[in-house]
Amino acid sequence: MPARIIVVAQQKGGVGKTTISMHLAAALALDGAKVLVVDCDHQGSACGWAGAAPNETPFPATVVSLAHVERSLHRELKKMLDDYDYMVVDCPAGLEGQHATTSALLVADLVLVPVVLSGLDLRASVAIKKLIEYAQESNETLQAYMVSSMVPAQDTNVSKTMRKSLDNLGLPALASELENRTGFREAGVLGVTVFDLGSAARDMQDQVRALKTEIVSLLEQK
Repeated sequence: MPARIIVVAQQKGGVGKTTISMHLAAALALDGAKVLVVDCDHQGSACGWAGAAPNETPFPATVVSLAHVERSLHRELKKMLDDYDYMVVDCPAGLEGQHATTSALLVADLVLVPVVLSGLDLRASVAIKKLIEYAQESNETLQAYMVSSMVPAQDTNVSKTMRKSLDNLGLPALASELENRTGFREAGVLGVTVFDLGSAARDMQDQVRALKTEIVSLLEQK
């Protein structure tokens, strides 16, 4: 079966795109899948993350940069469909990332839109929704879901209100969420994932597994 392509995209920076991309890829790979992470950001956050991995425990998924191809990204992804089980595409933020994001969405099976539960971040999601709708005109089977990122570990009244407002964006939200925990940031610095941080990171590990399980279930329904 050709690889399933999962795009992680949001035009606002600082919402956890790379954290989600790398942890989702690792969870899939640790389950035995052959996974490729495609770093489309010229800052190279995903490649830098994998490059920081200890020699004795390399990052469990392959990570490559295709930041230079931009408009032709969909063609490069199609060339590798038979080489992997999953491809996770970490898209760049900002207007400069629109070409790569639009190209990736043309061949994606699923797009995840990370959102932080704040008014500013939710409003920024309107722009990516327009790109998704444009891509769905030609890629009619493209599924799109929001995923709450950096959720306060202690749920506040503000975050509860913001979570309700997700419905107004017109994209369904995944049940799975990733909390705002230092372990996720620590993992990125060390080039590992929360699965390498031992029992102290068990809650974060469970969150990532839940996200992976929900996404695999959605892809299997296609």
